[in-house]
Amino acid sequence: MNQKDLAAIGDVAYRMYGDLEKAGDHARASTQKAAGTLKTETFALGGALDHVASRWIDQVRSLQDACAHISNHLDYTKGAHAGDEVYIATVVSNIDTLDKGFDERSGS
Repeated sequence: MNQKDLAAIGDVAYRMYGDLEKAGDHARASTQKAAGTLKTETFALGGALDHVASRWIDQVRSLQDACAHISNHLDYTKGAHAGDEVYIATVVSNIDTLDKGFDERSGS
């Protein structure tokens, strides 16, 4: 897996977070409205549907937390590995410089 792969996964997780917020809120509002109407009409199902809407909110938030965690972790990982790549490139560059010095001394 390379940096682009990690970035793509992080981007998808970030977009999912926003999509869950919009879709989850729409579903919650519709369900609570239906629950309110059923309660007003004295249907026992209204209370049960209201309970479902409350649980829905908790579950959507859990999914959002997971998406945020994935996105943030991959952003951190991408940054950490970018620093590693710079370090490795510097070390390899220094080795090339040393090799040239040895070649010059040996007359190659």
